[in-house]
Amino acid sequence: MTKTSIALHAIIFIILVPFLEISDTHLLNPDWPALARLHEAWQLLTNASLSALALLLVWRWNRPITALVVCLTVTVPFLAAWAIQSIFGGSMKHSDGTEIAVFGMNAGVLIVLLITAALLASLATRTEVPHDL
Repeated sequence: MTKTSIALHAIIFIILVPFLEISDTHLLNPDWPALARLHEAWQLLTNASLSALALLLVWRWNRPITALVVCLTVTVPFLAAWAIQSIFGGSMKHSDGTEIAVFGMNAGVLIVLLITAALLASLATRTEVPHDL
C-alpha cells in the first residue's frame, strides 16, 4: 500500500496538478500579478521535486516512512490552507467563478483529501520501527 500511495501522490503532483495549472487559469493567467505567477511556478516545482524525492526514497532507498512524511509535507499544508482560506481571502474557484466539483466538493480538494487519507493509512499500518527518519 505504501508504494502505491506514494506512486499516486507522484502522479498527482508531478503530472496532474502541473497539467491543470500550467494554463491561463493559473500560471499563464495574464490577470495574475507577476509575483503570484512566480509563486505558482515555485509551488509546482517544489511539489514535483518533493514527490520525485519520495519516489526515490521508497523505490530506490527503501525508506518508506521518510517517503510518506515527505508526501504529507505537500498535502497537509494544502489542506490547512484550504481550511483557513477565509482568513486570507483564498478560494478554490477560478477567477471567472467556476470550479470543478464532485459530489458538491471541489475536485482538487477531494483528490488531496483522498491521497492524504491513503498516505496516513499507509503510515498508520507500518509495523517496523521508524528508523529511517
